[in-house]
Amino acid sequence: TAFDFFRTSTKNLLAAAAAAGVRHYLALSVVGTPYLVESDYFRAKAVQENLIRASDRPYTILRSTQFYEFINGLIDIGVEGDLFRLPPTAMRPVAAREVAAFLAELAVGKPLRDIVEIGGPEQFGIDEIARIYLAADEDPRQVVTDPSASYFGVELTGSVLLPGAAARMANEKLSDWLYQSTAA
Repeated sequence: TAFDFFRTSTKNLLAAAAAAGVRHYLALSVVGTPYLVESDYFRAKAVQENLIRASDRPYTILRSTQFYEFINGLIDIGVEGDLFRLPPTAMRPVAAREVAAFLAELAVGKPLRDIVEIGGPEQFGIDEIARIYLAADEDPRQVVTDPSASYFGVELTGSVLLPGAAARMANEKLSDWLYQSTAA
């Protein structure tokens, strides 16, 4: 399970980091993790974060919003035959390359002993981003907006998928990313 994986791998990585004298333990997590623990995956990410914070390792945890590169997996959670049933919950998807660049920047900096966030420059509802993605892919299937549709097994409320006000905002817009990925 995800829970066993993240618990075991984090304990092993923290032990190896201690043995090697690692001065900055850096981990990638997900925006909204504390509010989505009804999901096995997010509960596992919360355990990962808690183990890191409870360790004696100097650390920084970067929580990211959904990557553009994983949008297809995100919208597939709502597939029902020839349509997608998705919630209108707001999110700020981001290009993975911008998250990687921020991780690299954090890696060479001092450990923050805190959690920081990154999100994309534009806000969309999950249903809206699905429509954009499907249109760019010339996929004729319909998206049905359903506020009660679950997100990886969790019913979403409020702004749980949005980064906080202090988050780093990436620059690459969805339309630019889609253009580059379809041109490739």
